[in-house]
Amino acid sequence: MSKNKRIAYRGVFIALGLVLSYIETFVPLTAIAPGIKIGLANIVTVFALYKMKTRDAIFISLGRIILSAVLFGSFVTAIYSLAGAFFSMTVMLILKKMPFFSVLGVSIAAGVMHNMGQIMIAAFVLKNKSIIYYLGILIISGCIAGTVVGIISARMINRIELE
Repeated sequence: MSKNKRIAYRGVFIALGLVLSYIETFVPLTAIAPGIKIGLANIVTVFALYKMKTRDAIFISLGRIILSAVLFGSFVTAIYSLAGAFFSMTVMLILKKMPFFSVLGVSIAAGVMHNMGQIMIAAFVLKNKSIIYYLGILIISGCIAGTVVGIISARMINRIELE
C-alpha cells in the first residue's frame, strides 16, 4: 500500500471511529451501570490491526481517542480512554500473534483489558482502591462488548480488502 493510501485510510478510519463514537452517545447503557459502552469505535481499531500495519492501527486508535475527547468529552475522558486503549492494544498485539486466538477472542480480551486499564486509572485518580469491586461488572460488560465488536470486525476483515 502506498504512503498516500495509508494516510487516506488513516483519516477515513479516524473519521469513521468518531462517527461511531458519536452514535454510541445515544445508546443509554450508562443507565445500566456507569461507564459501560459497547465500544463501536473499536471495530475500526480491530479492523485496522488486521488489515493495516500495527503503527497505523495505533495511530488510528490514538487519533480517534484524542479527537473524540476534544469533540465529545474532556481531558479526563481522554486519560481514561488512553489508559484503556494502552491495555487493550497491548493485549491485542500479543494475542493476534498466537494462532489459536481468533479475531473474536482477541476482541473479547481487548474489551476486558480496556476496562481493567480504566479501573486502574480510576483507583489511582480517586485514590480509592474499593473501586476495584466494580471490576466484576466491567469484566462482564467487556466480554459482551468485545463479542459484539469481534463479530462485526471479523465479518468486515473477511469481506473488505484494502488497496
